[in-house]
Amino acid sequence: MDPSVENNVKAVRRSKEEKKVLKKQIKASHTLLKHEGISTVSQPTKSLVVANGGLGNGVSREELSAVLKEMGELETLIMHPHKPYAFVTYRSEECARKAHIHLNGEKLQCGENSVTLYLSFVDSVTCEEEASVPLPEGLVLVEDFVSPEEEALLLAAIDWSSANDDITAQKALKHRRVKHYGFEFRYDNNNVDKDKPLSAGIPQECLPVLELCVKNKHINIMPDQLTVNQYESGQGIPPHVDTHSAFEDTIMSLSLGAQTVMEFRHPDGCLVPVVLPGRSLLVMKGESRYLWTHGITPRKFDTVPACDPQSPALTLPDIRTHSNLTLSKRGTRTSFTFRKIRHEPCRCAFPSACDSQGAPSASPPSPPSLPRCHDDAAQLEEEYVHRVYDAIASHFSSTRHSPWPRVCHFLSSLPPGSVLADVGCGNGKYLGVNTEVIAVGCDRSSALIQICAERGFQAFVSDALSVPLRTASCDACISIAVIHHFSTQERRLAAVRELVRLLKPGGRALIYVWAFEQEHNKQRSKYLKEQNKEPLENHSPTNNASEDSHEPVDNTQDVSKVTDGKLSVHTNRTSFNTQDLLVPWHLKEGKRRGEEESGEGVKKEKRKEKSKKTSGNSCSADSLSSSTRSDCNPDPCPGFDSDMTSGSVQDTSDATHSPDSKPSPSDDSAHTSTSAPKSESSPVPVFHRYYHVFQQGELELLCGQVAGVEVQSSYHDQGNWCVILEKDSIEMN
Repeated sequence: MDPSVENNVKAVRRSKEEKKVLKKQIKASHTLLKHEGISTVSQPTKSLVVANGGLGNGVSREELSAVLKEMGELETLIMHPHKPYAFVTYRSEECARKAHIHLNGEKLQCGENSVTLYLSFVDSVTCEEEASVPLPEGLVLVEDFVSPEEEALLLAAIDWSSANDDITAQKALKHRRVKHYGFEFRYDNNNVDKDKPLSAGIPQECLPVLELCVKNKHINIMPDQLTVNQYESGQGIPPHVDTHSAFEDTIMSLSLGAQTVMEFRHPDGCLVPVVLPGRSLLVMKGESRYLWTHGITPRKFDTVPACDPQSPALTLPDIRTHSNLTLSKRGTRTSFTFRKIRHEPCRCAFPSACDSQGAPSASPPSPPSLPRCHDDAAQLEEEYVHRVYDAIASHFSSTRHSPWPRVCHFLSSLPPGSVLADVGCGNGKYLGVNTEVIAVGCDRSSALIQICAERGFQAFVSDALSVPLRTASCDACISIAVIHHFSTQERRLAAVRELVRLLKPGGRALIYVWAFEQEHNKQRSKYLKEQNKEPLENHSPTNNASEDSHEPVDNTQDVSKVTDGKLSVHTNRTSFNTQDLLVPWHLKEGKRRGEEESGEGVKKEKRKEKSKKTSGNSCSADSLSSSTRSDCNPDPCPGFDSDMTSGSVQDTSDATHSPDSKPSPSDDSAHTSTSAPKSESSPVPVFHRYYHVFQQGELELLCGQVAGVEVQSSYHDQGNWCVILEKDSIEMN
């Protein structure tokens, strides 16, 4: 080719690339305005908004700051928690213009992930005054309590070489490994055997630390029990309160190795995240020890305040509203928790949470009533659908691997290049089924979305009743085991309408809900067939379903009524006798308890999962590793919409969690709980999730109330009612 012609072709290509970047930049600006209320301007200023450059995309402050500083000196860089954008203000307008020119459309590599940055000018950036959130009453955090040399000595004193050591009651639990010294905490009865001390007392290497604790008046008596927990990156522990009757007031936890974030939650819902640096000592007394739960969310990255040498070390910013944040990669953390065995009943000032004073330690509270209004419904779903997913996300995901055949058939029928939205995607099980479509998922549970991100899928936190994607932007939508978690007819109808809104004219949606009829055409579902395999403990003593009632129910009877207005607690693996109910989920460390409700073995699922894992997201299979960060969303595809909203509704969304289905969406959906919190040394809780199980024909009638769409087909699939909807090719005004 003639050199001049070749140069002209390259110029044309560059022009096309520039047009493409400009188009996406404008699209990002529109999305910022629509979903975040952020107005961009065309004239240059010193300040820019950086779309896709937020903590919600897995971009750390250090990574973004480094590339922005190449364009000039920064004045401020504001990164809000969970948001997929950041604000930067340069010292001069010239530097800002330079960044706008050179960084628009540039890819930023963040570990194994990459994002494409789109920059737009803004008039100004408001930096709100940082508020500090007080620590729970009785909680003290002492940084640098031990020296690096003392830390090394303490870690060396713990011998993990033995898989099971009776002397220290060593155990390899599902989410961590643990050793006990002095006394073993019994996970089967939520207490210690005070008459059977272990032969291994607290290691001598710990004595100087404990003497310093006494000297500094953190404790007034020497502990006689030590629990050592070791957490790898991505591991954690559910929220819990250490058993009152087992231990005295003061509990001390020494963090060694990597830092982490521990979350304290008051019964009224107040949440206080506390950063625990390596070599720090956490002292819990009074209210913080007896009333507040504490736990560590399993993830590989934490959102933490950026280091600021000017800030007091013990000032605790509110991570939820703080703007001077970054991402902290977790490493191996070992905690030394020191406690004093209690020999008399607890007489604390918190009887409602005290097992010595009659408070139940593991029994579920009184079942809730059916909602009477919108606010009641939202509260019921928040407590019995939303919260549980974040509490059991890791365990839940470990039991959800194999996609259902008929869902796969629907996904495989989509033409290459189709845009698919999985509303309520759970752990992303269906996002990688058809690698030739552009798949994006959303879910109410940030913990499940983190798992999606780790697997390299494009997903964001969202409310299923208000998905922040453009109207008529999707060729197909799926909603697998989600809608049955909405507690009123109006909210279930709104969920269907939202799916239809997303569809392009001619687009199709697949919906699965749990069926009241677990026996259809004289065939029992797998859910019922697994009844005899279920351990006895999985059958709730408060159930209202007969263990023998496997006959189909006459659909003419009114089965939707609930006794005394209260929801009943269902017995797993039995037929239903009401449509609105709570279904138990048993969380247990060391065992795949989800298997009890799944109908299939986990080992089989793992083999299937291994063969089906993809290394990239559904937009670009080669661009991401399956082990991407848990706090990030991949590069936007299609466009910027999905990345923009990945965290924009995280704190206000109401969507039910989707399940990753296995034999029954019952198991796949949000398992919601109001059970007693799990203690680091207590038996696991039973979580309860709300369901409205659909009777035959009910789903079709629900969809029939939505204008501009028709039911293309409906069927019964292993205890679930399913429909395929098609949106009218010509939308009616």
